[in-house]
Amino acid sequence: MALHAPVLVMKDSMKRESGAKVHQANIQAAKAVADIIRTTLGPRSMLKMLLDAGGGIVVTNDGNAILREIDIAHPAAKSMIELSRTQDEEVGDGTTSVIVLAGEMLHVAQAFIDKSYHPTVICRAYTKALDDAIAVLDKIAMPVDVNDRTAMLGLVKSSIGTKFTGQFGDLIADLAIDATTTAGVDLGQGMREVDIKKYIKVEKVPGGQLEDSTVLKGVMINKDVVAPGKMRRKIVNPRIILLDSPIEYKKGENQTNAELMKEEDWQVLLEMEEEYIKNLCAQILKFKPDLVITEKGLSDLAIHYLSKAGVSAIRRLRKTDNNRIAKACGAVIVNRPEELQESDVGTGAGLFEVKKIGDEFFAFVVDCKDPKACTVLLRGASKDVLNEVERNLQDAMSVARNILKNPKLLPGGGATELTVSATLKQKSSSVEGVEKWPYEAAALAFEAIPRTLAQNCGLNVIRTMTQLQGKHANGENAWVGLDGRSGDIVDMKERKIWDSYSVKAQTFKTAIEAACMLLRIDDIVSGIKKKQAPGASAPKQPQIETEGDADNEQMIPE
Repeated sequence: MALHAPVLVMKDSMKRESGAKVHQANIQAAKAVADIIRTTLGPRSMLKMLLDAGGGIVVTNDGNAILREIDIAHPAAKSMIELSRTQDEEVGDGTTSVIVLAGEMLHVAQAFIDKSYHPTVICRAYTKALDDAIAVLDKIAMPVDVNDRTAMLGLVKSSIGTKFTGQFGDLIADLAIDATTTAGVDLGQGMREVDIKKYIKVEKVPGGQLEDSTVLKGVMINKDVVAPGKMRRKIVNPRIILLDSPIEYKKGENQTNAELMKEEDWQVLLEMEEEYIKNLCAQILKFKPDLVITEKGLSDLAIHYLSKAGVSAIRRLRKTDNNRIAKACGAVIVNRPEELQESDVGTGAGLFEVKKIGDEFFAFVVDCKDPKACTVLLRGASKDVLNEVERNLQDAMSVARNILKNPKLLPGGGATELTVSATLKQKSSSVEGVEKWPYEAAALAFEAIPRTLAQNCGLNVIRTMTQLQGKHANGENAWVGLDGRSGDIVDMKERKIWDSYSVKAQTFKTAIEAACMLLRIDDIVSGIKKKQAPGASAPKQPQIETEGDADNEQMIPE
């Protein structure tokens, strides 16, 4: 009688795959994601039309905007999509490049996985290649003067030349540079910090032409004064007080019951409320403001006292908008009117005005002396156009911010990647052991960016890549690359096709580190239980086959 060892049979509780198959599946998933947005790289790129969950339509060629709308179940593909989001948050540009490069890094690793190379060996070679690539970037980087507007304009233009708004020339680049230089804060040593999310507000108003878009030297908010007939809608050189407390009778923390014995007591109670509001208004009016803005409520009685004194008021403003107004006009947001001081009053604004644009009223606090916050007013034909312009503007502002923070330039048009690739190929001969081959493969993977650019231009890819590789053969001609518009092989300095150092370095780091992480996954274990159909029986427990069960099975005759 044949003896069988006990076999653990696990049905539908856990699905496990062998290491090699998992690597293959992960690489295929990553390549699939890269292939989706490969055609959106470069100035002659394609656009994607996306249907979002709400039934709306998004037309864009921004890598991050495309990938965040895609619903993918594979965990490796989800990880790739996360790269694009990280890149967007960190430097705001290069969201397509990072996916294409990470996909290519995994693609070239597949040959070594098939030859039974250990993933750790491949990752070690990739990490070494990354360190050498960053060293090459430092070597070929060119410093830029952030006060030279022409150089800044050229850089931002070349960065957004691949976008939809590239066709509008200097418009978006001008807006981005104006906004970031306005909201910048000096850190010393020639470096500036710009908080785009906090202090630059993009206000989209459908109607008009895109050329009507402008950067306001101040703040614009979608509010009107609380009593339009009684309060002024235009004030020159206003004194502004900002509050984040209500100017109305304070209600009790808990439910309060008051028992009144006489009829006159009710009158006393009302007078107390009026007196309280009158005192609040008196404390504010003591500083002779022209405009009072509060984040909370404003009672009818307070409106009466303020309008009587010729003061305009705006209530229930967002915290973020209040912070921007404070930065623009030099005011300090006060929590309690009793604590107001002369230094808290904002006197930096040149004009307060309420205008009607379309169907809505907008309040402008503009012509500020030294604003540290601003609003970009975008006009355009439709909401879809405005949304795409806003996405492009965010990228442009991020590029301008990166330059202010780290004023170094690199050649665009795939020239940087070709230089890195040529240098790594030369260095690969000095790498010892089995790491030599993955290191060389990483060098080849960098060529994915110029190859994709050539494909999207409709050029002969093999001929173009051979010419480019010939120019870069000895690590020379670092600034020779591909002009994505004309398809010519030219010096990037002459055509002013540049890239920000911060964006390039972040792209390389993110792509290679992500590729290493995915290569080191050798198992995918699903912890998700399958939903049962109603009325189905409970799932069976894992069963252990015994020797007796094995004997009862039908044997195939020899």
